[in-house]
Amino acid sequence: MSAASRPSLAGQLFGALHGAGAREVFGIPGDFALPFFDALCADGRLPLYTLSHEPSVGFAADGAARMRGAPSVAAVTYGAGALNLVNAVASAFAERSPVVVISGAPGAAERRSGLMLHHQVKTLESQYDLFRQVTCDQARLDDPSRAGREIARVLASAKRHSQPVYLEVPRDMVNVACDPAPPGTEPPIDEEALAACVQEVLGRLAAAKSPVLMVDVEVRRFGLEAAVASLAKKLGIPVVTSLMGRGLLEGTDAPLVGTYLGLAGTPEVSRLVEESDGLLLLGVIVSDTNFGVSASRVDLRRAILALDREVRLGFHTYADIPLSRLVEALLARATPLAKARAVAPVEAPRGLVRDGTAPEPTDVARALNDLMDSRGRMPVATDVGDCLFTAMDLQRTDHVAPGYYASMGFGVPAGLGVQAASGRRPVILVGDGAFQMTGMELGHCARHGWDPIVVVLNNGGWGMLRAFRPDAAYNALGTWDYATMAPAMGGVGHRVTTRAELGAALEIAGRERGRFHLLDVRIAPGALSGTLRRFAEAVSRVSG
Repeated sequence: MSAASRPSLAGQLFGALHGAGAREVFGIPGDFALPFFDALCADGRLPLYTLSHEPSVGFAADGAARMRGAPSVAAVTYGAGALNLVNAVASAFAERSPVVVISGAPGAAERRSGLMLHHQVKTLESQYDLFRQVTCDQARLDDPSRAGREIARVLASAKRHSQPVYLEVPRDMVNVACDPAPPGTEPPIDEEALAACVQEVLGRLAAAKSPVLMVDVEVRRFGLEAAVASLAKKLGIPVVTSLMGRGLLEGTDAPLVGTYLGLAGTPEVSRLVEESDGLLLLGVIVSDTNFGVSASRVDLRRAILALDREVRLGFHTYADIPLSRLVEALLARATPLAKARAVAPVEAPRGLVRDGTAPEPTDVARALNDLMDSRGRMPVATDVGDCLFTAMDLQRTDHVAPGYYASMGFGVPAGLGVQAASGRRPVILVGDGAFQMTGMELGHCARHGWDPIVVVLNNGGWGMLRAFRPDAAYNALGTWDYATMAPAMGGVGHRVTTRAELGAALEIAGRERGRFHLLDVRIAPGALSGTLRRFAEAVSRVSG
């Protein structure tokens, strides 16, 4: 194929991204990335959403990827742009979200110049080496004869592992003719090992007196919610989500009981998990946030853990078993478990009392549940802090949150990513500390056509840290008037000081579309959600 007939590197990249499931790019341009951004806008297959700060670009792409269960793109310039993105990519790596990072880079002539280049830190390789630590695959697209194959390999890794990948595009390579990317192929698996694994898993479950299924992030990342719901129904086994898996199986008729939070959660759910002698963990990340406050320390040696392409049963491990193939094979061979029992689901609180009392976090959950009862379920994006624990009282709905990596600032940009990816209006729950980090991104809603409902739990400080250090002066932030900021950013602000005002503001926000609504909810002094209070007490007890 002649160079004239070959597509450009950018054209190959955009086609491969679209073929891998990407449907948008979040980005901030810079000089080393300008040719890439020019080509992206001229191509038109992937809409570009620009934001104000690179961490928000990463969080938005992460929210979109989580919502759709497919790659989303974060595009930045070299050095000052890409290094600003690292924390958000680390969050996506830790929580298994397939963000594709594309960074502009110096061209060949600039690399040969011998000069220190602007945005360069130590060496020209420093950025690439750093992203090796927070992505599962990487490539520098500086050779047109290899670029197509490298694009295909890296994007296949993003989908196979559901983790971020890194592509570096020198600015002089964007329009260079490039060999086509070959079609990707999945590596073969040992079918006999898969069959033996399925037989052992089903045997363990059949022998258990109290089998339970717990689901977590990989079930969503690999598009397995419908299949897992069918498996749970076929087995007749109760299902719980982990903290990180909150919102999974929404829209299915799976026998979902609630969310496991150990000592911080509902006693019925905690007992169900901790007393199970047949605990099947599908895609569950074994982390302190998921299991660190267990009342009896869940014995993972007795559990069945399927995560990261392997299945562990006690001390026995089956390697290279993709979760999708495991669930497919289990579903094909499963039969009802004689000892499985039905468990009533935990009901979400409803019925906000509209009076002159200052609102507490649980009032916010009640009010949002009332709103979704009247307006339909909405996806929820949650930041860390008490808003994360308040969201545990929401009814079943799609939910994205940094439950393990726990980086502040996730909620607002992730919520924007959720709306970009799904077209559905989200609710964003965020504390005042996290809002100060990324809340200004709401100023982009008008030009991008987004209209989230943003609820700021304003307690004048870092409320979750106060739960552990109630007398520490360093946890105070002062009381900012967030409601008055909203009109300047093109939205509608509501200052909420009572439960009656909370209910009225959400009614207006639910009714009015086309602009974001921001509720500045002044939380009653010292008020915490019941879940955060129990969590803090449990952590203190466990840590001694």
